[in-house]
This record gives sequence, C-alpha cells and structure tokens, in this order.
Amino acid sequence: MVLERFAVAGLAHYSYMVESGGSAAVFDPKRDIDTYLDYAADRNWKITHVLETHIHADYASGARALAKATGAQLWLSGHDEGEDYAYQFPHQAVHDGDRIQLDGTTIVALHTPGHTPEHLSFLLHEAGDGGRPAAMLSGDFLFVGSLGRPDLLGEGSKRRLAELLYESVHEKIRALPDATAVYPAHGAGSFCGAGMSDRPESTLGTERSSNVFFGDREREVFVRRILANVPPFPDYYRRMKRVNSEGPKLLGELPGGKAIGCEGFRERIERDEAVVIDVRSPEAFGAGHIPGSLNIGLGASLATWAAWMVPYDRPVLLVGDAEMNLEPARRALVRVGFDDLGGWLAGGVSAWTAKGWPAERVEQVTAAELDERRRRGATIIDVRSGNEWAEGHIEGARHIMGGDLPRRLEELPRDTTIHLVCASGYRSSVAASVLRRAGFARVANVADGMEGWRQRDLPVATGQ
Repeated sequence: MVLERFAVAGLAHYSYMVESGGSAAVFDPKRDIDTYLDYAADRNWKITHVLETHIHADYASGARALAKATGAQLWLSGHDEGEDYAYQFPHQAVHDGDRIQLDGTTIVALHTPGHTPEHLSFLLHEAGDGGRPAAMLSGDFLFVGSLGRPDLLGEGSKRRLAELLYESVHEKIRALPDATAVYPAHGAGSFCGAGMSDRPESTLGTERSSNVFFGDREREVFVRRILANVPPFPDYYRRMKRVNSEGPKLLGELPGGKAIGCEGFRERIERDEAVVIDVRSPEAFGAGHIPGSLNIGLGASLATWAAWMVPYDRPVLLVGDAEMNLEPARRALVRVGFDDLGGWLAGGVSAWTAKGWPAERVEQVTAAELDERRRRGATIIDVRSGNEWAEGHIEGARHIMGGDLPRRLEELPRDTTIHLVCASGYRSSVAASVLRRAGFARVANVADGMEGWRQRDLPVATGQ
C-alpha cells in the first residue's frame, strides 16, 4: 500500500491518495482535480474510488468532479439522512462497517460523528494485519492535538454534536490499537478545530497521551471544554456546506484564464459590478490601485481571506503586476467556490494608470509613526485573531478580527483616520481595502504591524 498526502497551504487542507496493486482511492479531494489526475497518470495508477469523510464547510469539494473525470465510484456518507445537510447528487451511500477492496488493501468505514452528524473516518487494513489497521484517515474528527469543532450547524445542534464527539472519542475508536497512524484532513491554520499541531500526522497512542480532549473522561467536562475552545466562525462556512451538499458545479477547466484589455476590464467592472481582487503586495497596492478593488495578496492566505471578504454573488476579476502568474490565484479562488472568474487585466495596474484613469492610494505608516499618532489619540483597529490580541496589543487599540470587519462597518468612525494593524501588514491591508471599498476615505495600513512594534520595544498591553 502507498499513501500520498496532498497539502493546500492557507486552507491547511490535506487530501490523500491510497494505492494498492495499481488501483487508487482519493479521499477528501480539493476542487482543482488535475493534481490527482496527473499524479495517478504519471505512475500508471487507475483511480477507482473517490471518498469523503463528511460534507465540508471550509472548501469546495472536488469529489464529484474527480469521480466523473475518472469513472471512479463515488462513496459518500449514508449517515446524512434527515440531517440539516445531506448529499443531493448520485453516489454510493457508505455506512458504518462498509468495506472497499482495493486489491491488497481493505478500506473500512467508521462512523465518527461530532464534527458533523454524517462524519466518517476510514481504516486502512493490509492483508495479513490480523485485524489491526495500519492507519486511520480521520477527516475532521481527530486532528493532531485537537478535535473537530462541533458547532457548524449552529447553537441548536452544538451540544448534541459535542456529545456525539465524546462518544466517537471514548467509544468508537476505543478498541483501535495505539500504533494506528492518524492522518487528518487539516493541520494548524484551519478554522475546523482549535489548537491543532503543525505536525501532519500522529498515532492514536500519541493522541491518547497528549491530546487534551482525550483526558476528559467525564462527558460533561468534555462537552464544556470542546464548546469553550471553538475558533471564530467564518460566515462563508454556511454557504460552503450548502454548495457541497448540492454538489459543486462541474467546471471542466480552471476558469478565469483570459487576459482582458483595459477598456473591456473597465466595462466589466461598471456593467457587471464585478469585484476586483488585487493580488499584489500591500506596499504596491497602497502606492496605487484601481478604485474599489480588494487587496488580497497572492500567497497561501488568498483563499481564506477571499472567502471571508469577497461577495459570492458578483463576478470576480483579477489584477496584478504585468508579468505576474495568476494561475495560483485562480486555483485558490476555485477551491473556495468562486466559479465566476472573468479573467485578469492585461498589463496589470500599470496599464490602467497609463490610460490616465483614476487610481486610489492607501497610506502606509510604520510602527514608529503609529506610536507618535497614538500619543495624539489616533484610532487603531487590530484585525488579528483573539489569541494574538490577548498575547499582546497596542494600548488604546480596538480589536475587530479581520473576518468580522465587513459586518461591523457601522461601528467605525468616518471622520478620522483609521489605522489598521495585524502581525506584518498583510491582513491589515486586506482590511484597509475593505474599508476603502466601503467608502472610508481616511485609512492607513501599518506596514510592519505588531512585528515592527515589538522590534522597537514599544509598549504592549496583554489580556482580553
């Protein structure tokens, strides 16, 4: 048996391909499925099965598309019947104890609800293992150092799911040996659970001895702890649950692969009310950008912040530097369900400004400059996470986590300059662009963020 992990940075997502005897099964695939097709073709493997652990909330699934492209059997949880979210497209329903034979490897489904009601884990058995599984693909049930959050279905369901999660931890997997390798669907950085390790794999023995949730033997203590440790809830999770239950659109090819001239680009902005995502650095964006565009820099975090900040009911256009490769941006956006990608601006922002068309700026200030302004009563908004804020923030700043900003705009003053700060300037530039798009005229990005603040040994307050 060969097991291969495919990682998506930013979303902190892991999918897997398991091969045995030339046949392969893919678990929890991402949306841009050419990765799996190319990997299998290069090794002369045939993808025969596509499986999912649950209906995902944080990314658009590629399971339906991969099964169609390969002719593979699509195996999805059958424990979704009567639940808030259920698969609504053709598939093979899988239940607890069901088995798939992959030449010399047997895949056994194990119902492990809690993160979601329908959640499955998959045990991998090799011939002659005496009933002891070599590995468990644990999806969003068991992470390295943590468990999946049980609050995805809202306040009315979270206690029931927390209790199911307790049973999954203390009953469903109790008989599995300590040596069983654990391969989760996420690592550190995902909002699907709190306190995940950056290690991509573990063993059940390690988790039993070091994962704090395994130590809570009493049900009520477990429930209180898991519900007290949920991360922020991204608004787009509800939409993604619906998209994945209905079945993401079959794209055929990666959208948005067309360069658009300045006139056509401007026309689409005005006619279609398209949203422009500027994927350049905060410094470049601040120096001059197309009015109304959002600055979500190209890199690992693009998918996450686009999902938080960009409306899903508008076409999306991309802009960067003249020679920038925008394929990674297109892939990132498709992974979180942005299918209406119209293309990118030929020649980049410099082509726009060469036309003499208007461009906007965002003031960039250093931590030292911010300290001077703070002494004069500057308005400072810290857009980092709650944990980052508690560990140290600027005295007098106000905390609004970046993902919450679009729905809290009415709380912000419009008659003074708003200084936005994060760790290093990336998230604060995203936030600054959101405010500029919403009509806030006086916005400044703290380019070196809290890192620059600490390097200058400027005063830091702690606690909530």
